[in-house]
Amino acid sequence: MSSSLEKLKALASKLEDKLEQKTQADSSESKASMAVKKEPETTLVPVAESMPQALTSAPTSILQRMENSYDGVREENMNRVKQLFYKLKIFEKSPDFENVFVYKAMNLSGIGLKEDDFGEVREGKYIQVIAITYEPDKNGRKKAKNISLGYFGKGETLESTIKSEIIEFVLRWRYEKAFQNLEHYKDLILKVEKPATTLF
Repeated sequence: MSSSLEKLKALASKLEDKLEQKTQADSSESKASMAVKKEPETTLVPVAESMPQALTSAPTSILQRMENSYDGVREENMNRVKQLFYKLKIFEKSPDFENVFVYKAMNLSGIGLKEDDFGEVREGKYIQVIAITYEPDKNGRKKAKNISLGYFGKGETLESTIKSEIIEFVLRWRYEKAFQNLEHYKDLILKVEKPATTLF
C-alpha cells in the first residue's frame, strides 16, 4: 500500500512539473502573439493529500479491528453450539464436535427458516437436522449428499422448547460457519496486500 502511495505521489509531482513547463511555454507563446486572454490559475493538490485519511491508512487495521470485535461474540456462539450439540444428541451421529463444521452447509427439514415462514412447523413433516457435504460421484464430479444429524419425530408432537433449540442449533452453526468463511477471506486479502513476489 505504501509503495502504491509513493508511486502516486511521484506521478503527481511529475504531472505538476509538466503542467508548470506547459504553462510557461503557453505564457511565452501568448506574449509573442500579443494575445490578451488570461487563464485562471489552478492549484494542483497531490493525490495522496486529497485522499481522506481513512483511505491512506493500512487496510489490515480494519481487518484486525473486525476480528477483535467478533472474538467475544464468536466464543459465546461456539459455547452455545457445543451445549446444543450435546443436548440435542447430535453427537450420536457426529461424535467429534470439531468435525461438525466440516460440512458445507446445514439445514432443517420440517420447520421453516425463511423470513416468511420462520419457525413454522410444516404439517405432516418430520423434523430433522440435515448436514450437507459434497462427495465425488463415479465420474469424479462433486455431488451434494445429505446426512441426517438428528431426527426429532413429527412436527406436531414437538415441544416448543425443543423446537426453539433445534432452530437455534442450526442458526448458530451457520453463524460459526460464516466466521470461518470470514477468516478464509481475511487470509486471502492479506495475501493480496502482502504478496511474496506475485500472486500467480
